[in-house]
Amino acid sequence: MSISFTSIVSRCCIRSLEDKFVLLSVNNSSLVQTREKSLYPNYPRLRNPTWFTKKIRAESTELITHENQDFLKEVVQDRFHDEVAHEEITQVEWTPNLQRTGVIARKIGVYPLWFKDGKQIKTTLLQVLDNHVIKYYSPEEYDPPRKRVQKIYNKKGCLLLGAEAQDPSTFTREYCGLFKDSGVIPKKTLGRFFISPNARLPAGTLVTAKHFQVGNVVDVRGKTIDRGFQGVMKRHGFKGMPASHGVTKTHRRGGNIGGGGEKGRVWPGTKMPGHMGNRYRIAFGCKILRMNTKHNVLWVTGQAIPGETNSIVYVYDTRLPLRKPQKPLPFPTFIGTADDLPEDIYDESVHSFGEPSIMFNES
Repeated sequence: MSISFTSIVSRCCIRSLEDKFVLLSVNNSSLVQTREKSLYPNYPRLRNPTWFTKKIRAESTELITHENQDFLKEVVQDRFHDEVAHEEITQVEWTPNLQRTGVIARKIGVYPLWFKDGKQIKTTLLQVLDNHVIKYYSPEEYDPPRKRVQKIYNKKGCLLLGAEAQDPSTFTREYCGLFKDSGVIPKKTLGRFFISPNARLPAGTLVTAKHFQVGNVVDVRGKTIDRGFQGVMKRHGFKGMPASHGVTKTHRRGGNIGGGGEKGRVWPGTKMPGHMGNRYRIAFGCKILRMNTKHNVLWVTGQAIPGETNSIVYVYDTRLPLRKPQKPLPFPTFIGTADDLPEDIYDESVHSFGEPSIMFNES
């Protein structure tokens, strides 16, 4: 076998060129500089939870006949169901250290109630939707996107709830796959609640308004109304400048925003105009004064529940240490039928208009 001199020379030239290119790339990377690189913070990589996936699919232009639509509805009814899970729920004796799950509700309006002494109070109506358990993550399985630096001694599990069943054909295949094991119709709204491992519920369990009791205190979390860019008078409640005596074009201004001298700058956190609303806020210490077991409606105190009418809110047991319930709660949730309970349940201090308010004693 004969090897030509030209082939050897060409191979050696190619190898030398490859070595020069490698050295050139290394030298170029070492010469790259970034000014003030230390000023750029090293933010952690935020990862989405496991149930975060593309939800709504693109509308198809295919024409489906009425017969095919009826057939698809039959297939959906056969595959999905909204029944209570077949797995038995083990009831545990409730203690104040145990944490139960919450519910997903809808804010439907404001309604007044009267106490037995004649005083009026404004309440907000929250309708508990068709909440079903989708999945449970144990403390070992749950991997949060943001890691806590401090050590956690009392680890909690994560319970995924879904509300508002809708047509599965409007969702993507990946989103519908989240509800495969639970056996319920795909839900429009999802919410997670951190619970104690003893408060675990099997997939497919229905959670209603009877999960709470009249007289207990709850916390309500919702997204405030988006009011856009607003000034200091509407955003922070400023009084405004005088309207006369030489005031020129500063009637709704905020006034001075900084000091002079060495610290001649604007302090961080100064109340200034900006975007108002569209933030998640929590209303703490809302007491349940009335409950309707037929329509799953809760009357909670106050009319400052975050969110506009028909918005989604999350209701759970309060975290205030002095307002936690003293009586045992249905743990992990209410198990039974609503036939044994009256339709409307009132607190002891609330007057029911079905009862007489004035009593006359015959002499």
